[in-house]
Amino acid sequence: MSELELEAENKAIAQEYKELLRISYQTLSSDDKKLIRKAFDVAVDAHKDQRRKSGEAYIFHPIAVAKIVASEIGLGATSIAAALMHDVVEDTEITVKDIENMFNPKIAKIVEGLTKIAKVKTEHDVSLQAENFRKMLLTLHEDVRVILIKIADRLHNMQTMDSMADYKQAKIASETLYIYAPLAHRLGLYNIKTQLEDLGLKYTEPKIYNEIVSKIKETKQEQDAYIKSISDVLTQSLQDENIDFIIKGRPKSIYSIRRKMRTQDVSFEEVYDKFALRIIYKSKPNDEKFLAWKIYSVVTDHYRPSPSRLRDWISSPKSTGYEALHITVMGPKGRWVEIQIRSERMDEIAEKGYAAHYKYKNADAEEHGLEIWLNQLKEALENQTTNAVDFVEDFKLNLYAKEIYIFTPKGDIKSLPKDATALDFAFAIHTDVGLKTRGTRVNGKLVPLNYVLSSGDQVEVITSPNQKPTLQWLDFVTTARAKTKIKNALNENAKKIAEDGKEILTRKLRHLKITLNESTTNELVNYFKLKTSLDLFYRVGIGAIDNQNLKDFAAQKSNTLVNFFKKTIKRSGTNVNSEQLNANVLSKNYDLLVFGKDEEKLDYKFANCCNPIAGDDVFGFVTINEGIKVHKKDCPNAISMQSNYAYRVIQAKWIDSSQEEFKAIIQIQGIDTMGLTNELTRVISNEMLVNIQSLSLNGNAGIFNGKITVVVPNNNVLKKLMDNIKKVDGVDKVIRLNKN
Repeated sequence: MSELELEAENKAIAQEYKELLRISYQTLSSDDKKLIRKAFDVAVDAHKDQRRKSGEAYIFHPIAVAKIVASEIGLGATSIAAALMHDVVEDTEITVKDIENMFNPKIAKIVEGLTKIAKVKTEHDVSLQAENFRKMLLTLHEDVRVILIKIADRLHNMQTMDSMADYKQAKIASETLYIYAPLAHRLGLYNIKTQLEDLGLKYTEPKIYNEIVSKIKETKQEQDAYIKSISDVLTQSLQDENIDFIIKGRPKSIYSIRRKMRTQDVSFEEVYDKFALRIIYKSKPNDEKFLAWKIYSVVTDHYRPSPSRLRDWISSPKSTGYEALHITVMGPKGRWVEIQIRSERMDEIAEKGYAAHYKYKNADAEEHGLEIWLNQLKEALENQTTNAVDFVEDFKLNLYAKEIYIFTPKGDIKSLPKDATALDFAFAIHTDVGLKTRGTRVNGKLVPLNYVLSSGDQVEVITSPNQKPTLQWLDFVTTARAKTKIKNALNENAKKIAEDGKEILTRKLRHLKITLNESTTNELVNYFKLKTSLDLFYRVGIGAIDNQNLKDFAAQKSNTLVNFFKKTIKRSGTNVNSEQLNANVLSKNYDLLVFGKDEEKLDYKFANCCNPIAGDDVFGFVTINEGIKVHKKDCPNAISMQSNYAYRVIQAKWIDSSQEEFKAIIQIQGIDTMGLTNELTRVISNEMLVNIQSLSLNGNAGIFNGKITVVVPNNNVLKKLMDNIKKVDGVDKVIRLNKN
C-alpha cells in the first residue's frame, strides 16, 4: 500500500470516529468521550495489521458496529467502548484481564461475553450451532448489552457480505433469520429487525428478493402519489385541530411482503397493504392517549375503518414496550391502508426499543413489559437443563409470538403469546401455582388444562397441594416458561423416585445375597439394557423392575458360563463408563410410537421416502392399501400430503414405554358402608398417588357394585393398588375388567 493510500485510509478512519461521536443517541459527557477515545486507540492499535476479505482495514468493522450501537440501538459510552473492542481479545494478544486493567470490570465483562460467543465454532452440525446460540442467550442472564452489541455486529456483517462465498452467505443469512432477527424484534429494535430480515432474504432467496425490489421500484411513483393523496386530506383536518404532527409513508419490508406472498399464496400485485402511513404527534405525557384517539377520530371522519383490524397498544402496550394505535381504513380506489398513530415518545421507543425505554423510565413506574420478559428469561436460563437444540427451540417459541391479553379473577391483565393455554396462564401467574394446578375456569366455566385462550378471557386457576405435573402436561402448554418448569419438576420427581428406588433395590438385593455397589449397578444397567444408574433406580422405584426380574438377574449372575461371556464382553469395552453410569439425568428411550390425541398403539409401516427412525418428529398418513405410513415432519412429501390430504394425516409421536401410563378398569363388590367413597378416594389418590378418571358406586339392599377407572404406570402398581382396595372395610371382591 502506498503512503498516499495509507494517508487517505487514516483520514477515513478519523472521519468515521468523528461521525461516531456526532451520531450518538445519548448525550456524551467529556469523560464518556475520553473513554470512547481510549477504546478507539486500543482497537486501532490491536487491529493495525488486519484487513477484511474486501481488502479494507479491519478497524472499519468495529467502528461501524459501534456506530450502530450508538445511533440505531442508542446505548451509552460503556457499550460503545465495548463495541469498538469486541474482536480485540479474539483476534489479538490482548486479554480480558488487560482490558479490565486498562478500563473497568464492566467493559471487560461485556467484551468477554462477546469473545465467548465467537470462540464456539458453528459448523454445519445443528447441535454445535445450538450450543453457540445457547452460550449467547445465556449472556442475557448477566448483561443484555452483550446481545445488543452482538446484534449490531451481525447487522454490519450482513451489510458487508458481498465478498464472501455463496455457501457462507446462505449459512450466515439462515442463522440471522433463525435467531438474530427474532431477538432484535423481542428487544424492540424494529428497524434493525427489518434490515436483518431483508438482508437474510437477499442471501437465502436472492432471485425472489431481487424481483420484489425491482417491482417496488417500478410502483414507487404510483405509491408515492397514493400516499400523498391521503396525506393531503388528513394534513388539513389535523391542522384545523391544532395538532403538531408529521405524516410519513412507510413501505412494508421486502421480507414481510415475501411472507405475505407465501402465506396467502398470492402474487406481488395481490398483496394489498405494501405500505403504511404513520402519524407522529407532539404531546405532553398526560395528553398522549387523548390525542391518539382524537387523531383516530379525524382519520375515521374521512375514511371508513375496519373494526376487526383496530389494534390499541396504547391502553395495553406489547411486552416489547411497543405503544401505538393501528387502524386499517378503506382508502381511495377501494384499497385498504394501515395507519399507525404514535406520539414522539412512542415512536422513539419503537425505533430504539431497549435504550429509549430507559430514557423515559420513571423511577416509580410500573415494571415495563420488556423488563418482565427479561426477568422471566433470566429465571428460565437459571433453570435450564434441556439439551441445546431443545433450549433454543423453546426460547424461539416466545420471540415472535403475537400476544393475547388475559384477565385474572381480580381484573389484572396478563400478556401471553397467542395460542397459550389455561395451563400456560397458571405458570404465568407463578411457578408454584402452575405446578399445583388441578383445574381452570375460563369465564366462569370449568375447562380442560389444554384449553386455548383468547384475548379478553378471564381465567381462574384451581390448585391442590397434592397435585403434581405429569408427562402429558408438556403437550398441554405452548410457552417456553411453562415447558421449562414442567420439565424441571418432572426431573426432580424422577430423582426422588430414583432415590426411593435405590433403597428398595439395596433391600431386595440383600435378600438375594447380592451387595449393591458400582460393579453390581454396572451389571444391572447392562442386564436391563439401560443407560444410566438413574434409569435403573427410577424403574425400580416405579415398579417396572420387580422381584422376578431381579431373581432372573441373580440366577444369571450365578451361572458360571454366563459370567465367562460377561467378562469377555466387559474386556471388549461394551461396559458403561462411570461418567455415563452416574449421569444425573433420566435418559429417554423413545421405543414406542403412538397415534392421535389418545396416544393409541396402531399398526404402521415406515415410509421409504424419508426413512424415519425412533425419536424423529413424525406424523402418520392413512394410505388406501397399506395402512398407516409414518413420515418425518420434514419429509419432502410432507407439505403435499398435509395440504392435499389433511383428513388422512394423524398425529404421531415417540414415547418412552417405561414412562407410559395405562388406563385400567377395576370392578369392586362388597357391603355398603358409610363413607366408602371417601375411603376409596383416600387409598387410591392420597396414599397411592394414582389418578382416578372415573368412579361409580351403586348400592342395593346393603350390597354395592362399583367401577373405578384409574391411570397407572405399570402392572405392579395396579396389583398393589388392588391389594390396598381389598383392605378397605366392606370391600369383598376386586377384579380387573380390561385385562388384555
